[in-house]
Amino acid sequence: MPLLHQLNPTPSFPSYTGRYKVGTVDVEIPVRELDSPSPAPSFSKLPTVAFRVFYPCQPDSEQKQVRWIPSPQREYIGAYARFLGANSAFSQFFSLVPQIVNYVSIPAHHNAELLEPTTHSKRWPVMIFSHGLGGSRNAYSHLVGSLASHGMVVIAPDHRDGSAPISFIHTPGEKEELTRVEYRKIAHKASTEVYQSRDEQLQIRMWELGLIHDAVVKMDQRIALSNVADDHKKHSGLTMFAHKLDVHEPGSIAFGGHSFGAATTVQFIKSVFYRNASDDPTYKPLFTPSDSSNIAKQITPTTPTVLLDLWGLPIQSPSTTWLKSQPMPAYHSLNGGRNILAILSEAFFKWSSNLQQTKAVVAKPANADPQQPGPHIFYPIASAHLSQSDFGILFPWLTTKVFGAKEPERVLKLNVRAILQVLRDSGVEVADTSVTDMEVREEDKKGVHDTRILSRNKDTVRGWISLSTEPEPEVKEPVSEGPADAVVEGEVLGQTVSREER
Repeated sequence: MPLLHQLNPTPSFPSYTGRYKVGTVDVEIPVRELDSPSPAPSFSKLPTVAFRVFYPCQPDSEQKQVRWIPSPQREYIGAYARFLGANSAFSQFFSLVPQIVNYVSIPAHHNAELLEPTTHSKRWPVMIFSHGLGGSRNAYSHLVGSLASHGMVVIAPDHRDGSAPISFIHTPGEKEELTRVEYRKIAHKASTEVYQSRDEQLQIRMWELGLIHDAVVKMDQRIALSNVADDHKKHSGLTMFAHKLDVHEPGSIAFGGHSFGAATTVQFIKSVFYRNASDDPTYKPLFTPSDSSNIAKQITPTTPTVLLDLWGLPIQSPSTTWLKSQPMPAYHSLNGGRNILAILSEAFFKWSSNLQQTKAVVAKPANADPQQPGPHIFYPIASAHLSQSDFGILFPWLTTKVFGAKEPERVLKLNVRAILQVLRDSGVEVADTSVTDMEVREEDKKGVHDTRILSRNKDTVRGWISLSTEPEPEVKEPVSEGPADAVVEGEVLGQTVSREER
């Protein structure tokens, strides 16, 4: 087994580099205990909503770390192997050495006590981060855990729309009985059927985000909620978040996502903000929050928005063309765009049609005030789509061999640095970035801001390229001659796929 011989036999995560130790808790709440801001999709009967919380915890916490592959591990591993494709290098790894993957742990302390907020408001800032195809509440643990180590509470949903390799529902009142939600295989090439299927997934995802937002608000209000998650049966730790979360001030919560999760974030924010604005009879909204809902008050032009490798296809649906034509809510403010960060992997930068779609989403509208700064757009050189998830950092040899990705740990640090600085510029109080991560000497560090990471000047940060929103020259996209870069998320690794099919 030459492949396995060259792999690190015990994949592991590096330590988080923020000043705070990180805790994590798995949460699954019955839908009946939550107030949905928008009607549930008629075709979905999900009884619970699930997410993982990453947060700054007490420095003396000694609780065990949480397993990256959750229980039941055998089923998750099998689902990942099926998702990744029988002929892919990743699939071989998952199927041949499950005993190694079983023991990979997230370096966050399981059900640890929340640290008292050190911010001036005495509340921790909050972000909700949506996963992409093939993702889960654990799949971006290093990115969101790194943010938590800098003083954030990050909510990582487990979407049950068929976008995860597999997910499980604990039926309220019957904790030992699991209901499986299998991966839903949908083509990546645009068609009427594909748009309809992606619209259905977006409906579920946005409905879940609305419920999760309500759950987080209720957690802060100390409203009793049942947690039926498997690893939380003997704990009542949700009460520790009471009156410690900055979730009530309009625009205070940051929203982000990766790939399909980034598309979900765009649609969610726009759907809330423009909920009553359309008189277009062809527009069929996928999420319609009431004016009296908490989420309607939360989303404002000041909402920080993080889009990692935005996947454009789901937001091109004919049913939501009107919404697509509306600018991001940020441009209803003089500071428009300053709170928008889009980071592309080099693979997505080279995917010309998707790059143009990303630029169109985040760009200033034609009639924008010239004083508006516009968005931040970057890509790190030699990065792959999986570089923004845990896969790149856990399996660096594979991502290098298959996709040519380099320095996976540094690429994630660049992502974290940029996110933190956009949050600071949006008025969110987070801890300083370490001088090591900033790649400067202590004596060269100037204040708490990491201004270099958002500089648009060439070569300010090695391998970190700033992009404008100006359209790129149109080029014919060639058929890939090697393994496709995850076919949007990792679906058929090792298979030759044209860029048009992505």
